[in-house]
Amino acid sequence: MERLHLPIIIEMDEDKYYIVSCPLFKGCHSYGKTIDEAMENIREVIEMCLEETRIEELNEFVGFRELEVTPNV
Repeated sequence: MERLHLPIIIEMDEDKYYIVSCPLFKGCHSYGKTIDEAMENIREVIEMCLEETRIEELNEFVGFRELEVTPNV
């Protein structure tokens, strides 16, 4: 069985929940109270996405960059 290694972006919201996203799929997001819970939840979402998307149709993850901006305050 083929295995995929997927990038996962992890953020923390204002309520201290972990928000996780897989940029290879459109709308592939989940959350959890812990990183482990969030990762298990995103695994379920990815499995649903894979039922509807062929591997050849996945977005290509290029990388992560940081951009500096000055907020208007």
